[in-house]
Order: sequence, then C-alpha cells, then structure tokens
Amino acid sequence: MQPLSHIESFVKSAESGSFSAAARLLGLTPAAVSKNVARLEASLGVRLFQRSTRRLTLTEGGEHLLRDLGGALSTLADALSHAAEADRQPAGTLKVSMGQAFGRTYLVPLLEGFLARYPAVQPDWRFDNRQVDLIGEGFDAGIGGGLNLNPGMVARELGRVHIVAVASPAQLQGKPVPQHPDDLAAFDGIVRRSLRTGRVLVTTLHNATGDAAAALLKPRIVFDDPEAICQAALLGMGVALLPMPFAAPWLQSGALLRVLPGWHADAGPMLLYYPSRTLLPARTRAFVDFVVEHFQAGGFAQRMRGD
Repeated sequence: MQPLSHIESFVKSAESGSFSAAARLLGLTPAAVSKNVARLEASLGVRLFQRSTRRLTLTEGGEHLLRDLGGALSTLADALSHAAEADRQPAGTLKVSMGQAFGRTYLVPLLEGFLARYPAVQPDWRFDNRQVDLIGEGFDAGIGGGLNLNPGMVARELGRVHIVAVASPAQLQGKPVPQHPDDLAAFDGIVRRSLRTGRVLVTTLHNATGDAAAALLKPRIVFDDPEAICQAALLGMGVALLPMPFAAPWLQSGALLRVLPGWHADAGPMLLYYPSRTLLPARTRAFVDFVVEHFQAGGFAQRMRGD
C-alpha cells in the first residue's frame, strides 16, 4: 500500500501541471511534492511524468494511474471531510471563483446572512472574469455565464441571462423612439470588443413573435468590459447592449431606460458549478443550497429576462 501523501502529491501534480501548483494546494514545499512523486515512481517501477522546466507531462503509465486514482482520491478526501463534520456545522475555507462585477453586486450582499448561518466557514473568494479550473486550482465552486464545463462538473442554473438595449434618459431625450433594431443605427453606440477574438461583437435581437435583427449601433466608444460599458451608458455617452446582471439594478432605479422593449438576445445561463463528487464537502453543499435558495427567493431568474 502506497502512502496517501505520495498518491495525493501525484494526483495534484497531474491535475495542476506542476509540483509548485500542487505544493500550494497541499500546503507543502515543491521539493517535498517532487520527492513524494519520485518515491511513488520508485516503488511502482514506473515513470509517471516527463519533466521539463516549464511543465509536467504525464507518461502513458501516469495517465492510466491518474484515471484509476483521481476519483477514488476525491471520494476518500470527501469521506474524511464528512466524518470530521458529522457532529458540527460546515467548516473550513470556502474557495469560490466569480466575476468581478457580478460577485460584488449579487454575492457579497448575501455574505452576512451566510456567515450568520455558518460561522465556522471562512470565505476565500476570487473575483476574476475568467473560467477557472476548479480542480486544478483548488476551488470549491464557481459562478459564471458562457461556460464550457469540463467533464465531472455539476452545474445549477441560477437563471438565463438576456442582453438588452439600454440608454440614459438624457441620451434618449428629444430623439425619435426606436421601433426596430434597424433604428439603432442612428444612435451613438457603446459597443463591446470580444476578449477572445478581438472583434467588435454584433448582437442579434429577437422578439416574442420570432423576428430577428442585428443591432447595428453606430460605434462611438469601444470597450472590452461590460461594467465599463454600463458606466458609460449611465453617463449618457450612447446606447449600449448590456447583459441583464449589469443593467437590472439601473433599470430598476430609472438611471437607465430600456430601448426597444420586447427585443433581447439570449446570452445563456448563469451557472453555479462545482466538482462532481459522491460526498460533497458540507461547506460546499451549504454554499450551493444557500445561493440557490436566495436567488430563487429574490426572483433572480425573472430579473435576468428581457422579454
């Protein structure tokens, strides 16, 4: 039987791609992780990694071992966590990834109630507009939209996000009211450039009768960040196409107005996702249930729609 520390060092190194990253996840030094893996290789008589200065690459034998061990190690770790938590409240560090503006607006306000219910949990939240590798980076959960989930992920849909045309009251004052997406060409637009492709995004809007038309705004400002686009729209700099998580608070306050009510684009679901495990840590389960409960009670799914 191999020591558990050797097996855990191998699995974390394989999942994260380096001894240094595995060491951060395990609370060890990179040298200790490397030594654990070397001892496992010597014991098995199999080389598990091809080592380079930049990255570890699994050998064929390493791939077979990871496939056989990865799920079993997660199940074992979760079983130990459940045993430790059996007679007490969920506890420990809760590492969650979420978008910057979305997290500040929709998740941070829930934190006081969550901590009151689960005082032994310590949130360690990362605000970053990217999809993280939950397992490789040691996250308990993530929240985001437009995601391609890796195999082994579980996702709870919080609501489908619509994109709508908005502008400040000052921007619309004294101008003809647009009746169709084609009419937006007469307005200065605050448009978005894709971080992935570098191209200015063109959004196709739909209405309830099934009509579709591209919203071809006259580009006046080009940003690659929806929060910045929202701020520019609030300042009266033009018409913007915004996902409802950014637009909803300002539409409710009246600081922004809908342009072309009834027309929208579907940006897909906002997901709360986490690793698929037979025994999910109690702190993660508590967080997932708490967020879903409060988003449902607050009518989040309805607020994200722009029908």
